[in-house]
Amino acid sequence: MTITQPDLSTFESLESEVRSYCRGWPTVFDRAQGSRLYDEDGHAYLDFFAGAGSLNYGHNNPVLKRALIDYLSRDGITHGLDMSTTAKRSFLQTFQDLVLRPRDLPYKVMFPGPTGTNAVESALKLARKVKGREAIVSFTNAFHGMSLGSLAVTGNAFKRAGAGVPLVHGTPMPFDNYFDGTVPDFLWFERLLEDQGSGLNKPAAVIVETVQGEGGINVARPEWLRALKELCERQDMLLIVDDIQMGCGRTGAFFSFEESGITPDIVTVSKSISGYGLPMSLCLFRPELDVWEPGEHNGTFRGNNPAFVTATAALETYWTDPHITRQTALLGRQVEQSLLAICDEHRAAGARYRGRGLVWGLEFHNKRRAGLIARRAFELGLLVETSGPDNEVVKLLPALTIPPEELDEGLGTLARAAREVAD
Repeated sequence: MTITQPDLSTFESLESEVRSYCRGWPTVFDRAQGSRLYDEDGHAYLDFFAGAGSLNYGHNNPVLKRALIDYLSRDGITHGLDMSTTAKRSFLQTFQDLVLRPRDLPYKVMFPGPTGTNAVESALKLARKVKGREAIVSFTNAFHGMSLGSLAVTGNAFKRAGAGVPLVHGTPMPFDNYFDGTVPDFLWFERLLEDQGSGLNKPAAVIVETVQGEGGINVARPEWLRALKELCERQDMLLIVDDIQMGCGRTGAFFSFEESGITPDIVTVSKSISGYGLPMSLCLFRPELDVWEPGEHNGTFRGNNPAFVTATAALETYWTDPHITRQTALLGRQVEQSLLAICDEHRAAGARYRGRGLVWGLEFHNKRRAGLIARRAFELGLLVETSGPDNEVVKLLPALTIPPEELDEGLGTLARAAREVAD
């Protein structure tokens, strides 16, 4: 792909240095449809990023777009705080009928604010209020958001350093396979809980991702998650599953924890819950945990009614039957076969892969190689990001609705990029 130098002067002169994704993809995007983005010069890019997991159904999904346009055309409520609206009622009823009831999940639904970190903050606050304790246990390489409470349970040293203040009341424990199977699961954790001299304050809750996305695509085994749930029950701690990036079908089932058979006490959901990339998040919890006083946790933009509209349309379009779950499994196998071939080709470079559903990671001995591959992929017309504490993992997040031929095209581009990048 021949790309003329884009004019980035406006962004470079006026926008903060904190911007990041635009540095890896130095062009000016103009429009998008399905799994393709187009820059202002008309160059097409295949998207294996999907808005960091916020666009599971692709860009400008036509069914969701029609629902949104119809709603706006009739002057439907756009901003409603936590007022009762027809759009919110439709979403709540649809979410109950298509997601919660079929899975026998009794959760109450809270709208804590527009982003994932809002959901995490509300989950932590609720756990502390219910248990009357301050400590929260998280896991190595976790990522839960960029506000202070969420950063306190995030592992990444670079992101934590940005807080500028001590991040307290969070204690990390080893994630699944952190010691490469040499240490029994939860040996250290349970020993600390039972030892009165350990210095670990009794935690209110444990927060976990079933697949650590930003942490490097680290996949927790179902048996590890079940053992964690049992540990929480024995030790009177709440279990919070952060399903912000891995929920809404990313791993196959609607919730990523379904495969393990557990029922978390609290679940946080965001990113693709609106289906259209509109800001929206949920905090779900068992009814007996609903001890909030009216207005005790609030936010101006927790009632994003256009997001309710597209969320309802997404549920009605994709979650009335198991088709999308089966499709994700098929596409996931397609990705795995391609990654297996890449790893066979680059065995000498220590290539290895891991993932579930439609979230996958590719890693090499040389930690710099992931970034070089992502950069070359962009030059070839493919958008992929990196993850992990050293950005050492090429992270694949294609839309769940990507056609198999487009997925194959992108995987071929990835294989070419890996081939053309030398250590």
